[in-house]
Amino acid sequence: MYISTRGGNDSFSAAAAIKTGMAPDGGLLVPEVVPCLEKTFLDKLVGLDYHQRAAEILKLFLDDYSASEIESCLKAAYNSKKFDHAAIAPVVSLSEGVSVLELWHGPTSAFKDMALQLLPQLLSLALKKTGETDQIAILVATSGDTGKAALEGFRDVDQTQIVVFYPYLGVSKIQELQMVTQEGKNVTVAAVKGNFDDTQTGVKTIFNDLQYGKELERHGVKLSSANSINWGRLLPQIVYYFSAYADMVKTGRIRQGQALNFVVPTGNFGNILAGYYAKLMGLPVHKLICAANNNNVLTEFLRTGVYNRERDFYKTLSPSMDILISSNLERLLYLVTGDSTKVSCWMRELSGKGQYQVDAECLAAIQQSFWSDWVSDDITLKTIQRVFKQYNYVMDPHTAVAWKAYENYQEETGDTTQTVVVSTASPFKFSDSVLDAVGGQASKEKNEFDVLRELAALTDWAIPAPLANLENKKIRHTTVGNKEDMPNLVKQAVI
Repeated sequence: MYISTRGGNDSFSAAAAIKTGMAPDGGLLVPEVVPCLEKTFLDKLVGLDYHQRAAEILKLFLDDYSASEIESCLKAAYNSKKFDHAAIAPVVSLSEGVSVLELWHGPTSAFKDMALQLLPQLLSLALKKTGETDQIAILVATSGDTGKAALEGFRDVDQTQIVVFYPYLGVSKIQELQMVTQEGKNVTVAAVKGNFDDTQTGVKTIFNDLQYGKELERHGVKLSSANSINWGRLLPQIVYYFSAYADMVKTGRIRQGQALNFVVPTGNFGNILAGYYAKLMGLPVHKLICAANNNNVLTEFLRTGVYNRERDFYKTLSPSMDILISSNLERLLYLVTGDSTKVSCWMRELSGKGQYQVDAECLAAIQQSFWSDWVSDDITLKTIQRVFKQYNYVMDPHTAVAWKAYENYQEETGDTTQTVVVSTASPFKFSDSVLDAVGGQASKEKNEFDVLRELAALTDWAIPAPLANLENKKIRHTTVGNKEDMPNLVKQAVI
């Protein structure tokens, strides 16, 4: 069963939790019990493929889904038509101590595919299991990658509508084109004047407006979410930490039981939180290294225990991390303290005062597992250039932030634990920045597709097919509004 981080009395089955998205009291749903695995479980994973590994993890959390249902969902989510690598999430060794987990081989060339190809399958079954007859309206706030991945995952899925909001001029050209050209009879995309936090707050406000929800229900529509506030989004992400570990054992990079570090470029805290769940379940994780950009609210929190969103907002070369309100941190606070009263208090302080401070005991517990640093745009570009020259490996800006944060960690701590850098996007999604870094020039005279082709020629890397095909797609979504317009935009789309 699933319960709220803020202590509401309701509990939900897995299917109901996935359908609902958020808890009725405004909290996030978490499993009552985190399964604790024995060493034999890890031994078993080594000889399995990604589908089989995923099935073993998912069945631990989806009590009301049968093994055949889970298998059917996995086959629909991860297949050769959608993913261009047989391993789905391959691990690439770059140096003696560092490997890269590539999570961008899916249909939108970003790590969000790992969850958002599976979530629609799980939700579609959840509607049947719970006897739902209303349409489900999926609301999404995106800083770039979630939007396209959710649109692609939910396109033409029965009994669903999907509305995606993204910050106007706050995503890369390729990210925007991926969204505004999206096909599908049940999809809506709108730009919001402001930053990602404005769009995310707008979506949360809609969810928490009970009268608004009742009005939609009178029209046969219920709200749900595809952001990582939905447990069905977070759960599939736990899988690739176990899969990466199994691959490291399989290739002899580590021995079974040996600890790994994971370095994760982090914005909304969902990806790295999945790694923490994996650790709680028994995966031998030493440190989860949280890599941030100039919007370094998480680095400050993980070092001091103070979360303060009242700070300057920066548009950076790693826009998926341009976030000042990291929603999934609430789940971490609940996991560490087990105290919904404390969590509720901190969230009220964040909403009312713009900041909160956790107690020393909570901070110490967090710091046992987490370490953090942030990286500027200038250093990000230099890191892309240096890694390309040294390893002939091309990183997108988010992955470069993670790489440099790891170097800073190693320099500060001297830790020589084998480390996996989590790579969250294809370098071609951020081709302007990457081309400039590796020696080309993304001038204003060149359109984004000229830049893609030049980057491919310079690096000898192939452009992912979904990005190459964008050039001939029709722009279908042109709405730009203010955050105050969001409730009306949703109504127009779903009623």
